[in-house]
Amino acid sequence: MAAGKDVLDEYGIPVIPDPADAASRKRRAIIDAALTEFLSEGYSAASMDAITARSGVSKATIYKHFGSKERLFLAVIGGVLPMTYADLEPADSTIADAPDLRAALVRLTTDRARILLRPDIMSLRRLVIGEMDRFPQLGQLWYRVSYDMNNGPLVEAFTELSARGALDVPDPELAVQQLVAATLGVPQLVRTFSPEAEIEEAELERVISSGVDLFLARYATGA
Repeated sequence: MAAGKDVLDEYGIPVIPDPADAASRKRRAIIDAALTEFLSEGYSAASMDAITARSGVSKATIYKHFGSKERLFLAVIGGVLPMTYADLEPADSTIADAPDLRAALVRLTTDRARILLRPDIMSLRRLVIGEMDRFPQLGQLWYRVSYDMNNGPLVEAFTELSARGALDVPDPELAVQQLVAATLGVPQLVRTFSPEAEIEEAELERVISSGVDLFLARYATGA
């Protein structure tokens, strides 16, 4: 497929077919180098010369694979976003069947916070936020990935727990948003705009435990 004839996914991100063998290794080197450069410099300041030097692949080959800096950025960042939450375990069955709901929610949100606050994920988050006006499709993709990997399973779990009478949740989607805001919202906001800010483990545990208690004070039935 010629680089100029884009096949786009539902978010408008170029779909780059996987070449075989040596070409595949070159493409992997390009992607790794481009990701490092974009995360370090942002889209506008990122240099194709620097990507060429980092990857060890000629600029002509980079353009052959990806066509342009814009397509390279979309393909690389769009390819990374779906893997952002790969380390998170599905929340539906673990929460719905937990013998101690409070402990399970504290554990889940704490594990999630440790992943979301990792420097690599925070750098990616800041990059996408910074390029939202230029590449809104990346923001749409991030939202969908976040919902599918994080919010969606919890919506299912809270719906099931409400049906059992363990929770009284008229609007499960809103309840999930409230839980996330009360537990992860402030630490994530701080690290988004103050990358060097230190969040002590004890403080993170305090914020999360308090947020879970706030959530259960509203929705737990005592059943």
